Amino acid sequence: MIERKKPLEGRIAFFSVVHATYFAQFEGLEESLGRYHRDAVALVERQGVTVVDYGFVADNATAFAVADRIAGDGIDLIFCNMITYATSSVFAPIVQGTTAPIVLLALQPRMGLDYTKASTFMQLENDNICSVPEFTGVAIRLGRPVKDAVIGCLYDDPAAEKEVAEWCAIARVLHDLKGARIGLMGHVLESMYDMHADPTAVSAAFGLHVPLLEIDDAVKAYNEVTPTEIEAKKALILQEFETPDPQSDPVTRKLTEEDLTHAAHGAAALDRLVERFGLTGLAYYYEGQPDTIQREVATSFIVGNSILNAQGTPMCGEFDLKTCVAMLILDRLNIGGSFAEFHPFDFTEDFILVGHDGPHHIAIAEGKPILRSLLKFHGKPGAGASVEFKIKEGPITMLGITQNAHGGFKFVIGEGESKKGPIPPTGNTNTRGFFAPTTREFIKKWVMEGPTHHYALGVGHHADTIKKIADVLGIEAVRVT
Repeated sequence: MIERKKPLEGRIAFFSVVHATYFAQFEGLEESLGRYHRDAVALVERQGVTVVDYGFVADNATAFAVADRIAGDGIDLIFCNMITYATSSVFAPIVQGTTAPIVLLALQPRMGLDYTKASTFMQLENDNICSVPEFTGVAIRLGRPVKDAVIGCLYDDPAAEKEVAEWCAIARVLHDLKGARIGLMGHVLESMYDMHADPTAVSAAFGLHVPLLEIDDAVKAYNEVTPTEIEAKKALILQEFETPDPQSDPVTRKLTEEDLTHAAHGAAALDRLVERFGLTGLAYYYEGQPDTIQREVATSFIVGNSILNAQGTPMCGEFDLKTCVAMLILDRLNIGGSFAEFHPFDFTEDFILVGHDGPHHIAIAEGKPILRSLLKFHGKPGAGASVEFKIKEGPITMLGITQNAHGGFKFVIGEGESKKGPIPPTGNTNTRGFFAPTTREFIKKWVMEGPTHHYALGVGHHADTIKKIADVLGIEAVRVT
């Protein structure tokens, strides 16, 4: 399958708090805790993030110095390692002097004390939980609560390691939201009120920038594409997609050479557009007049969008900036992030078709995705190659980003299952979505939360993680159950 171009990145500050008085009292304790500190750093590094290690924080002056360093080191998340008891004076300056979310790690080296050999030394080595209440309480009093406390064992504790991995994944999301460039090109499909969004409000909520592009920027890129680039894209497309004969839908036909060339031309133009403007993602919609270069370009993007999604650059249609941000979040969690909406129910088998015409994240396709030529793009101008596939079978997660009456953003989160079965051969992506307690009840609860009609669709169950991201960002979130 197509490989990601944008590597997943996150920068995590890591320090261990200690009570220096102990070191003079118990020979060898500092060295012992030093080993546990290094092993905890290694645990975090195994999650594929960059760890900036500040060592022991043993006094208030060191805490102030570490806070200054964290503030200048481009940190996405802070792990405060509760390696033994420590007073909150070594923590408060970091709470006050930094802005990245803070997570406490209380990972004692032993699953339990050896009570036949127990000693004060052994207790201090495993006193990781002792000052956690003090730290959480002080953080609340200072107006910046910690985001979580991971409690468990440093070694051979899959549950604790899973929590650490989850926060490292969140760090990767925060890393790429910060300073992201989500382009907007064109206008909302006339006129879906749920799609409208204020770019400044989006920047304020997510820490990103929204470059405003002209369709002529895409036209320029399209005109610059060389025949060699087009042929290379055609080869990639034929390698990555199936091109079967049509089935029951008279709107579809086998992919034509003309539509393949058009799609390859558009995909190559998108590569140039993304590079020229340094885009992290793009939301667009443009119609143009018949027989114009603007329409030719705007109707060529579907296949290129799907390739870029798989490479880590979320692309979505209908000018849906909010859903493009949702797609970015799911992509950086490495769970996909297709552009999706609800299609017809099957009340007999209790599922709903979940999908969309347009761009999808083909890295989460079940099997090889399909390309069909469409005689018309329903509801929109143009015709050409369109992507069709099912999402991988198994758990799925949906993230919709909407706004309330006061303009504040809101996450609407849901989980379900993608199950095997036929989908309409319409050249549009669909999957069979099953939801509890029944699909009908779930969908009713979902729509009553006031979402937009689009959302990002990913694989696995990750509602808890997404809820934590919303909490870090200070955004309202509801999990539909």
